[in-house]
Amino acid sequence: MMIINNILSVLLLSALSAEAFTTSAPLQTTTTNRQSHLYATTKSNNNEQLKSAYDVLIVGSGIGGLSAAAILSKYGYSVALFESHYAPGGAAHGYSVKHTDGTFKFDTGPSFFSGLNSNYPAKSSNPLRTILDVIEEQVECIPYETFGLLFPEGEFVHSSKFGLEGGVIDQVSGGGGVSQWKTLMESMEPLAKAVDAMPTAAIRADPGVALTAGKFLPNFAKLNPLENLKLTKPFKSIIDGANVKDGVPSDGTITAEMAMMMGEFYDEDAIMDCPVGGASAIVDALVRGIEKNGGSIFLKSHVDEIVIQDGQAVGLKLKNSDATIEAKKGVISNISVWDLMNSGIVDTSQLPEKFVKERKETPACPSFMHLHVGFKCSREELERLQAHYIFMDDWNRSVTEEENCALISIPSVHDDSLAPENHAVLHIYTPATERFDRWEGVKRNSPEYKQLKEERSAFLWSVLEKVIPDIRERSVHSQVGTPLTHQRFLNRHRGTYGPAIYAGEASFPFPNTSVKNLLMCGDSCFPGIGVPAVAGSGLIAANSVSLDSIGKQLELLETLK
Repeated sequence: MMIINNILSVLLLSALSAEAFTTSAPLQTTTTNRQSHLYATTKSNNNEQLKSAYDVLIVGSGIGGLSAAAILSKYGYSVALFESHYAPGGAAHGYSVKHTDGTFKFDTGPSFFSGLNSNYPAKSSNPLRTILDVIEEQVECIPYETFGLLFPEGEFVHSSKFGLEGGVIDQVSGGGGVSQWKTLMESMEPLAKAVDAMPTAAIRADPGVALTAGKFLPNFAKLNPLENLKLTKPFKSIIDGANVKDGVPSDGTITAEMAMMMGEFYDEDAIMDCPVGGASAIVDALVRGIEKNGGSIFLKSHVDEIVIQDGQAVGLKLKNSDATIEAKKGVISNISVWDLMNSGIVDTSQLPEKFVKERKETPACPSFMHLHVGFKCSREELERLQAHYIFMDDWNRSVTEEENCALISIPSVHDDSLAPENHAVLHIYTPATERFDRWEGVKRNSPEYKQLKEERSAFLWSVLEKVIPDIRERSVHSQVGTPLTHQRFLNRHRGTYGPAIYAGEASFPFPNTSVKNLLMCGDSCFPGIGVPAVAGSGLIAANSVSLDSIGKQLELLETLK
């Protein structure tokens, strides 16, 4: 039945696109007596003296860059991370609004997490948790087990019993749907084991991988080799094999991604995590780990140039400075592939023409519409709400079509620290379905821009009213974010969510580039898009900086046994 495929597509979008957006200051707000500020509990110290040389230089402090810096600092390398913004975190930082009623704190990006809570056993397939454990930092989390589903058939509550008798599938599709779900989960079980067989921490992009990954190869001996090969195939092949009928196209999603997600969502004891204080608590933990191990983070430090000499990255230059900061081991870029190739930060004439052409032509996903709201709501009223809702309007239309799907996060359901007493915060957004072309050429702060924001946010308000009918009357602060917001504050090419790389057609590249000692991390490279994936990319890039890290990496892997 198409409902299973459709629901899985929506769940995958929620798990990934919840982790992608940021805006460093509001461009349009409706509120009274407010001041907006970025917040992060941990403040990096820019009073530290900048040295002339470090082992590794990192450009950009998204989760990928912070993860790389955290691991490299733990390994004992001297690390300097440079961030143009005045707060670390990239898409994972937040902002606060001071209102007459008190202060509201909003997550501008990631909101859907699992596997972070240190009170529960870690999974080696979750690279962010691996990094936090290695640097001995914790993120206080409130566990929860359910979220809401607003489907054409009605309102449902999602839990790990989703596909069992009495669960959502049974309520929507009956016994036939439950039978199909059982077949699908039986098909996914060996694939989930294959994902767990090789921890991300064992991977590196140099010959040293034979030593670090080799020790985990016996895990695969217990598995069917033909099943292992399915991990790189489109998820559609698994859907078809389980005889799950037509639905939203799943041919672009890699099976490994679905195997990891379904393991997180549908284990018998599956839980989700609400980080206390918002997603910036994760940033704070990574920053603490970097700094306590001797690493340095320099904010408001824009990198003008990654210096390449004789085909090798040797350092970088900061804005308004002619001095080159030397990189003894390497440079890691945590900026997108389009910005690396198009912004002038590297002299592309020193790179192979084919490499530059391929990277510049990386296809891009659409962008987002966002709405943040601070509103009046009692604790009793919040307890009747779910922390997350997934809205789907019409199963006959694709999840990727505009104004057919929306994702809602109401972290105040679990976390009282984000809003004044008897108030709450929420964030609703479209899952990377907003076309950039309608915004291209529109000037910010113009009447045309204001009108377009109102028009394009109307859908989000209408979805909110299905959960909180009088949300407009309760609102004391609201802010609309657009593709131009995303482009401006994240320097994202056309406000994109990330690369549109489809399984079976292409794959995310490893962190290596054609320039010796220049590596990449973030959502432009393997494993892909989303917080766990970009953390994994930072971990892989850190491992790949130098062969002399193999010993430290092997020590790290011993802790995962």
